[in-house]
Amino acid sequence: MRTKLIVLLGLALASWGLAGAQTFEQKPTDPCFERFVLLKAPKAPRLVLRPGDRLAICGDSITEQRMYSRIMEDYLTVCAPELKVTVRQYGWSGERAPGFLARMTNECLLFKPTIATTCYGMNDHEYGPYEERIGRAYCENSMAVIEAFKSHGARVIHGSPGCVGKIPAWVKTARGTVEDLNLNLCNLRNLGVEMARQENAGFADVFWPMLEAGVAGQKRFGADYAIAGKDGVHPGWAGHTVMAYAFLKALGLDGAIGTFTVDLRTGLMLASEGHRVISAKDGTFEIKSARYPFCPCVEPGQGEASYPVYGKDDPAKDDSIRSAMRLIPFNQELNRLVLIARHGRTQNYKVTWGLTGKVFTAAQLAAGVNLAEEFPCNPFCAAFAKVDAAVAAKQAYETKQVKEVLHRAEGKAGLEAAVTRTELERKPLAQAIREAFVPVTHVLVIEPQE
Repeated sequence: MRTKLIVLLGLALASWGLAGAQTFEQKPTDPCFERFVLLKAPKAPRLVLRPGDRLAICGDSITEQRMYSRIMEDYLTVCAPELKVTVRQYGWSGERAPGFLARMTNECLLFKPTIATTCYGMNDHEYGPYEERIGRAYCENSMAVIEAFKSHGARVIHGSPGCVGKIPAWVKTARGTVEDLNLNLCNLRNLGVEMARQENAGFADVFWPMLEAGVAGQKRFGADYAIAGKDGVHPGWAGHTVMAYAFLKALGLDGAIGTFTVDLRTGLMLASEGHRVISAKDGTFEIKSARYPFCPCVEPGQGEASYPVYGKDDPAKDDSIRSAMRLIPFNQELNRLVLIARHGRTQNYKVTWGLTGKVFTAAQLAAGVNLAEEFPCNPFCAAFAKVDAAVAAKQAYETKQVKEVLHRAEGKAGLEAAVTRTELERKPLAQAIREAFVPVTHVLVIEPQE
């Protein structure tokens, strides 16, 4: 381990000095990025997930917010149901990589995950300028976590820390400027790139898309837009959407939800796998879908109250999933439910999906329209809300199970008995997710506009 660590630090430190044959991320010309040196992050070459995987989502208080983890579980449940992936989240407020290393055997590995994502570094960076001892401790403990997972047969996606938006007032030991802290976090990100390569693990680049989206968001939506959250560290829905995007991409998901191909001359529709055309008549198509698009908001009165609600959700605010989708290619890369309509005879067509109608040109329809992007409030929202509410309830219980039972007196007195009891309580919550995910029947209407 020590030899690996010395080599790792040497490679990373040399790369920050622009030495060697390293490749680097392209950066915008904005001067606020001038001091950041970012090693090229590896991309998932193919789908990393396997059917029946048991995914452990591990991290600090940002993970314990149960927002990016909730987006991920929602997505895996409804957008990639054929994989039948199950999820547990293990967020712990204030935790550093060594803290998770100390508890992972009795509170994570005992549930036999087959794949895990980790997201540490925010607390490990100590809210100050970078020092080599910080990088050394982060590497040593992160590598030990990766190797512990691997020794128990689990693949690992090592996630970088995110960015900070301001000096957090609640950290009394914080030092330096906001840029100093982000340069420190960037260094930990670069070490993570090297760790992932050396350990043959996956890598989720959380830091760079968050930093970029934060700057772009302030330019587009105003100086109050805080991708890292109002306290500078704990994001709202926008920041968590960027985090979920980074992890879902690292898992190799391709974002193909489905395609509906219509011949406007014959009035026939073909649907891709996971969708079935029930009827087609006079431009009205009834479809039954066993795969949903990801819904960034739900209608009032549906599902869990904490999820963004259409009409109240402002897509220019940092507590909106839709605002993040305007800053990162979430819909383009992870959320494509495409309508292709060819051989149009008029210049424009009105597409009505559920209660909403929009006009597109025949050329746009022939090229393909992403319904998931164009219709954020759509016929899947009600069903999606039920799944999300069930996911939120289960993940909330998982925090209680680990922090209030397994880690405390009951778990210490008899871990096996505590696991048995809490698993009996968790089982119906997991079952509720499966029961909430049901096929959705919806109607698409395509009408020529004279």
